[in-house]
Amino acid sequence: MIAGQGLHTGKPSVVRLAKRSGDVALLRDGRAIPLSAMRVVDTTRSTVIADLEGHVRIGTVEHLFAALAALGLHRGVAIEIDGAEPPLADGGARVFLDAARALDVAPSEASLRVARDGDVSVGESVYAFRAGAGVAVEVAIDFGDARLDRVARWDGDPEDFRVRIATARTFGFEHEVEELLARGLASHVSPESVVVIGRDRVLSSGAPFAADEPARHKLLDLVGDMYVHGGPPRGFVRAIRPGHAATHEAVRRALAEGLLTRT
Repeated sequence: MIAGQGLHTGKPSVVRLAKRSGDVALLRDGRAIPLSAMRVVDTTRSTVIADLEGHVRIGTVEHLFAALAALGLHRGVAIEIDGAEPPLADGGARVFLDAARALDVAPSEASLRVARDGDVSVGESVYAFRAGAGVAVEVAIDFGDARLDRVARWDGDPEDFRVRIATARTFGFEHEVEELLARGLASHVSPESVVVIGRDRVLSSGAPFAADEPARHKLLDLVGDMYVHGGPPRGFVRAIRPGHAATHEAVRRALAEGLLTRT
């Protein structure tokens, strides 16, 4: 059980993970809703999913889903979330990953694979898809801040994800804080779980801040967002300036254009 407060709502939340037969599913009101039956309904600062009838709505799923994706858990897991979103927890995915790994569920292949090479542009974001046997994901960020390393990469190893990627905390820029609070977002933030980047300072109360931490967290988000669609795919994905909305749109276009296919 993972308990805490949600990043955006600030309200108490509990996540319970358990073994189940069949595909990954969310448990709510005695029903098991397969993840494949959920759809993305909002991408304002996070990924929000809902069932087709709109009865079940869960926000900020990307960190939890990144943990499952890193372990290759596309089957055999039941997710119960009491609350509007999972807890912020450590600000990354390490807590979720360790809880999922403790289930001792055998990994399975993603249902997505890169069928042919191609690029998809969504606004200022560019996604490159390249066919390959394994899973590899690379992110390049561009915030115009020389203090930040731009690139992070993960080559599909679960332990590497646990050590390097899952520990990358949620981050934001100091000038955004007032705007987020005015919009009702980030009403509860643990200083140990979030990094705030200012013009001349970095606020980090937990682990020491690393220059590549924002890029690693963006990679974490990308992996979690692609998990909603059955990914990350077998093959190589490189995302330049990724975002929640752009990632979901890029995957949809890549499927429609035959760059990605389901197995």
